[in-house]
Amino acid sequence: MIPQDQGGGGVPHRTSMFPFREFAIFSLTLLVLALSTPRASAQALRGTLVHEETIRVSPSAETAKLGEAERGHELVIIDSSRDWTHVEAILREAAKNADEDDEAAQGKTITGWVLSKALVSMNTPNGDKIIFGEAVNSEDEASRRRGRRDAAQDAMRLYYRVYDLFPNSPLAAEGLYRAADIRWQMERSDIMTRPSAREREAYMRGQMDEEWMKLVMKKFPGTKWADLAAFRLLENKLCGDWQSASKCPEKEAEMYEKYAKEHDQSPAAPEALYQAAWRQSALIEIYRTEANQKKSEAAKARALDLAQRIVSQYGQSQWALRATTLIDYIQQGIVTYGNSTD
Repeated sequence: MIPQDQGGGGVPHRTSMFPFREFAIFSLTLLVLALSTPRASAQALRGTLVHEETIRVSPSAETAKLGEAERGHELVIIDSSRDWTHVEAILREAAKNADEDDEAAQGKTITGWVLSKALVSMNTPNGDKIIFGEAVNSEDEASRRRGRRDAAQDAMRLYYRVYDLFPNSPLAAEGLYRAADIRWQMERSDIMTRPSAREREAYMRGQMDEEWMKLVMKKFPGTKWADLAAFRLLENKLCGDWQSASKCPEKEAEMYEKYAKEHDQSPAAPEALYQAAWRQSALIEIYRTEANQKKSEAAKARALDLAQRIVSQYGQSQWALRATTLIDYIQQGIVTYGNSTD
C-alpha cells in the first residue's frame, strides 16, 4: 500500500521536468488522487490501466457507465469475459483523518467491467516495462505547455504501480523513486507559493511530506535511488531567506558537505559539493558585513577547495563546469551573493 499523505538563500533548485507551478492550483488531496487502496486479499490478482477506460455495469459498450478509471489506478481483478475484465477500482483516495462514518470522505470504490485492452496485470508478460513506458510518456506529456490534463498525476500513479505490482522488477526502485519525486515536486510547488516560504527558518514554512522518500530508502538501501531520495530530503532543511545572516549558509554548507561524504557514489554528490561551495562563497561577503574578516578568508579558502574538488573529481560534468565558473568569480573578487558590487 502506498504511504498515506505523507530552498534556501535564493539558490535556484534543479530544473524540473514539469512546469510544476501550474499544479499549485490543485489541492494536495487531488495531487495524490486514488493512490492508496486497501488490499482485498494478499492473493488477489491485481493490475492497472495504461489508458483511461470507462467502467460499465456489464461487459458491453452498450450498458450504463459507472465511472471513469484513469491511468495508474489500482484494480483488483475479479473475473474476465472475452474482451472485458470485471474489476474493483478505487477512484478517489479517502481523505486523511476522515471520519469512519462519513461515507463522503471515504474512498470511492466502483465494481464493474472495463475493456481488457488497456489493462496490465501482475501476470502480463513485460507488464513492468509496459507500465513504466506509459509512465514516461505521461511524464513527458506533463512537461508540455499544453499537455494532457493531470498527466503528472498519471505518471506518479503509474510509476508507483511498477513497484507495487512488480516489486522484484529491475525497474521497481526507479519506479518508486520517480513516483516519490513527482509527488515531492508537486507539494513543493504548492508550498513555495505561500508567504511562509520566505521565512528564514525551515520549520516556519510548510514541509514536503517525507514518507515516500523514506520508503525508497527503506526498500532499496544502497542504491542510487536511495541516495537521490536522501538528497531530496535536504530541501526540507533549507532556509527560506537567509536575511543576509551567516547562520543559514553555514548550516546548509555543512549539511551538503556531509551528504557528499556519506553518499560519495550518489549521482547527486557533485551537486551537493557545488551547493556547499556556493554557500561558502556567499559567506565571504556575509562575514565581511558582520565585520569578521578572519572567517571571510576561511570561507574563501573552503569555497575554492570544494570547487576544485568538483573539477578534479567530476571531469566535464555540468557541476564541474559550474565550479570552474565559481572559482573564477572567487578569484576575481566577484560577489556571489547579495547586491554588493565593486
